[in-house]
Amino acid sequence: MLNVISRMARARHAPMHTLSPQEARQFYEQGSGVLEVPKAALPRVEDVHIPARDGYAIPARLYAPTLEAHLPLLLYTHGGGFTIGSIATHDTLCRELARLSGAAVVSIDYRRSPEFQFPVATNDAWDALQWLAAHAGQWGVDTRRLAVGGDSAGGTLAAVNAIHARDAGLALALQLLFYPGTTAHQDTDSHKTFAHGLVLEADAVSWYFDNYIPNRHDREDWRFAPLLAPDVDDVAPAWIGLAECDPLVDEGIAYADKLRLSGVAVDLEIYRGVTHEFIKMGRALPEARQAHADAARALREAFAAV
Repeated sequence: MLNVISRMARARHAPMHTLSPQEARQFYEQGSGVLEVPKAALPRVEDVHIPARDGYAIPARLYAPTLEAHLPLLLYTHGGGFTIGSIATHDTLCRELARLSGAAVVSIDYRRSPEFQFPVATNDAWDALQWLAAHAGQWGVDTRRLAVGGDSAGGTLAAVNAIHARDAGLALALQLLFYPGTTAHQDTDSHKTFAHGLVLEADAVSWYFDNYIPNRHDREDWRFAPLLAPDVDDVAPAWIGLAECDPLVDEGIAYADKLRLSGVAVDLEIYRGVTHEFIKMGRALPEARQAHADAARALREAFAAV
């Protein structure tokens, strides 16, 4: 991991928070595949759209590792601080999750900030899940076996979707959370310990959230900070994968504890010596490849139990 960080530092790129959102998106997209595992060739990859509540057509991509019918389905929401990231930046990761788990994956381009601020991304994610539960059977998948997943901000969206699903009586097999954001004000010890010198800097976190949810009072809403949800009783079981050297590690552990205290089954993995974004560095980091395999195993087991 230190070698990866050193190479990033030598590249002398402008810090993310000094760029415009449009420049940051372009920069992230250009570099997103540099450290990833080779892109898996899958027999079925389709670009589709999913309707949102306001009539917007949410771009989505369906991945299937086989042409068999009735595959279980994972809805994946990408990371990027609600500001950057896309289907394209997480294409390799979603292909890998589909390949290793044997499940279909749908990745969505929810609307990003600052053009669309809280709670638009949350609403898009929930609208997509409801639509998939009701209509994805037309794509040949098994809508009785559904899971949600995501990384970083996308992990937040997945955790919130799991609570919405519980409230709506929609059964989910699993919530798959890679280093999710769960707190309101980024004030845990790990935010201080890992504030500088790693992949996710404190200034970047502030920039993302100022774009997405500029009113700090609004950050008390559990749809931004699921650690503040009134209760998480009976939500879907969770697999949570965290990076040891990540500003978000403490809030990930806190959310795992909150779920466990409510009787929710939690499989928590903390990958040692790595930092935020590590799951997209499989070419350089064996921990990333291990996390892919662990997440896929969790999906297989959860779907098999339905």
